Amino acid sequence: MEERNRIFALLFFVISTSFLQLLTASDYAIFYESFDEPFDGRWILSDKDEYNGVWKHAKSEGHEDYGLLVSEKARKYAIVKELNDAVSLKDESVVLQFETRLQNGLECGGAYIKYLRPQEAGWKPKEFDNDSPYSIMFGPDKCGATNKVHFIFKHKNPKSGEYVEHHLKFPPSIPSDKLSHVYTAILKPDNELQILIDGEENKKANFLSSDDFEPSLIPPKTIPDPEDKKPVDWDEREKIPDPNAVKPDDWDEDAPLEIVDEEAEKPEGWLDDEPEEVDDPEATKPEDWDDEEDGEWEAPKIANPTCEAAPGCGEWKRPMKKNPAYKGKWHAPLIENPAFKGIWKPQDIPNPDYFELKKPDFEPIAAIGIEIWTMQDGILFDNILIAKDDKIAASYRETTWKPKFLVEKEKQKEEDSTTESSGLASIQKKVFDLLYKIADIPFLKAYKLKIHELIEKGESQPNLTVGILVAVVVIVLSIFLRVVFGGKKTPARVVETDTPATEASTSQGDGENEENKEEETSKAPRRRVKRDN
Repeated sequence: MEERNRIFALLFFVISTSFLQLLTASDYAIFYESFDEPFDGRWILSDKDEYNGVWKHAKSEGHEDYGLLVSEKARKYAIVKELNDAVSLKDESVVLQFETRLQNGLECGGAYIKYLRPQEAGWKPKEFDNDSPYSIMFGPDKCGATNKVHFIFKHKNPKSGEYVEHHLKFPPSIPSDKLSHVYTAILKPDNELQILIDGEENKKANFLSSDDFEPSLIPPKTIPDPEDKKPVDWDEREKIPDPNAVKPDDWDEDAPLEIVDEEAEKPEGWLDDEPEEVDDPEATKPEDWDDEEDGEWEAPKIANPTCEAAPGCGEWKRPMKKNPAYKGKWHAPLIENPAFKGIWKPQDIPNPDYFELKKPDFEPIAAIGIEIWTMQDGILFDNILIAKDDKIAASYRETTWKPKFLVEKEKQKEEDSTTESSGLASIQKKVFDLLYKIADIPFLKAYKLKIHELIEKGESQPNLTVGILVAVVVIVLSIFLRVVFGGKKTPARVVETDTPATEASTSQGDGENEENKEEETSKAPRRRVKRDN
């Protein structure tokens, strides 16, 4: 009774701690969507005709937890959720986190989220589409050679006024399984970006570094002058033909590459009067052949069988050989070009769009949108979070994602184990089928019954497969060696895997008895062996 009370107390403590942890985290979460309730009325579907994919409020496979489900293949999807207040990405940390589960895998499609700018930037929820302005795009994308977790941010150039997309270089790849995974992007005030997958850091970058983003957030100080033109007399040839070179007098440009080998002799036995091909004597004219419509029928040709034993048939001709006098077309040798000036390139000028920046000037986030095109269904979005501290995001990972992931991972291990077992069973069946065929070989006739007994034992005890295979190989080799080197034709002794060696061996002194046993075995009726297909 006391033990049961202790267990209940421990469970109560764990559940209470998790609940309080999540409750405390909720107080500091800027935005959180669990999809525990239907999204109708809270999320807005795009009215654009091209976005005809149907979103569903559905359970994650094997769980009671709900999410936002991509329900149809080969469709475009667009849905958006407006935030109560815009989220600033300046001066303090911001954490973007969400879960996705690719329940049917992902061959070609996206599973990312767009963090949209305020509607003053020129978009409306009902008209949400690919061109709607966003501040950050983050999440999995895969198609063809593309397999990465995107992180793209749009930044306004203060000189030109244009918004430029900056893509994270060398982003992490997407997990290739069908389990729930949580993606986290941590934007820090010191310009650092961290990308986590399942709580583990997979990428670290600096927003101001040209090594981490393409194109670089800060433009180059200089650019090639677009107005600069290459001078007409600019010579980029490093080497030129020697103008003083003269073709040698003995250089014959007309000499052929190959000539007839005059030293070749016709092989002895060459059949000059035999054609290389003859009419197929077994071919017959088709019954529906019409000479008037199809023309005169001719039998198809086959290789002349008379020529098979001869070195060749038909008219013999001397073979060709490489012409030792061949030199080809003459070209003057190359020399250094005295007028060479190098490869021309325009001169650099100050970049009119250059600016200096100590921190990115991110646009605020006013809405969360999912705008994707995918060939797969079964993509499930869940637990979308915006927070100010990674500890908050970590608490959500611990309480919402991790329990599901552990269950899914354990189930996957069981499925993988079952697959491996069935694969092994398939291999064993092929081995036994091969052994049955070996037993049917004529010179093993006297041993067929024994081999069948071994195979049946292996089929009933699959762990003996290797031993059975070795035993049959021993039998075959023993008989083969007797046939090749001669000797007394006595049945080979078979060492069974579950029989001690002393019982397997017999008295070798009574040769007459062994011959009698062999005769009795050969006369005994063969047992019909049932085999499962």
